[in-house]
Amino acid sequence: MAKSTAENTFLRLKTVLDVLTEGVWSGDALNAGEVLAEATARVPFNEHEGELLSGGIPRGHKTLTSATAKLVKAGWLVKGRSGWTITEDGMRATVAYPDPVSFATALDAGTPVPADTPVPTAPAGFVRRTSAVPLAAVPAAGPAKTETKKAAAKKTPGKKAAAAVGKAAKVIEDAVEPVVKAVRGKAPAKTPEAETAAEPVEDADVETHPQPEAVAVAGDFNTILGAPENWAPQYDEAQMEFDFLDQLWKKSAELPAGHYTFKIALNRSWDENYGAFGTFDGPNHELHHDGGTVTIRYNHSTRDITIN
Repeated sequence: MAKSTAENTFLRLKTVLDVLTEGVWSGDALNAGEVLAEATARVPFNEHEGELLSGGIPRGHKTLTSATAKLVKAGWLVKGRSGWTITEDGMRATVAYPDPVSFATALDAGTPVPADTPVPTAPAGFVRRTSAVPLAAVPAAGPAKTETKKAAAKKTPGKKAAAAVGKAAKVIEDAVEPVVKAVRGKAPAKTPEAETAAEPVEDADVETHPQPEAVAVAGDFNTILGAPENWAPQYDEAQMEFDFLDQLWKKSAELPAGHYTFKIALNRSWDENYGAFGTFDGPNHELHHDGGTVTIRYNHSTRDITIN
């Protein structure tokens, strides 16, 4: 019997920890895209999960990306600007909860990993295996051999989705690396030649960074937008819209002239919020507005806010 989306998602969450643990053993630095691609390759999408949403992202990939917040909340995974890092508790959880049922139960209940659980070590002769579809496996544009066309025609929805995720892994790596360099102050200045050579990324509307389920502009002007109260990220009126093309969350509104303050709150709660300078639970953003239409943009990969 085919597993449900919920069962598959828990299987993939455990696989995320397994893949990151293997990365620690092998010394490989794995970015989020590679981890998610490997998890979905080892636990393939069913037909429903393989359906592509707007932007070319498989439904199951979107579900998994959102569900990884459970791993962060449990203290098993740390998401940083430079990538994902598994904690010792995360590695120990793969030992303490080896089967999907115990893993799902512990994760949902917030059960701590037993203190006497050892940190797993690499078995003798360990070599990290990779099941994800590599970028080279995605057919390129242009004429193709008959055999390639036939093989492509036989792909199941799950395999097509896995190929999309595999391709996205490379896009994610290329998109995130410049951000990391810029944050560290090491990004080289662009030359005119580099500017000319920079072409739009193929399939630019593919999600290139794991995104939250919802992003709200929660501040002292929410009632002006029609919300029942201010500083309440749960209301629809406070929600931003995600633009797949430029990977930004946006909110446009008509506001009277005045001085306003707000924060960016994720997933309709204050559990994860960002203030000035992208600081977690930081000071309020300030908006000195002359009146009229204002557009607020939030970049989840850098936590940057722009207003105009």
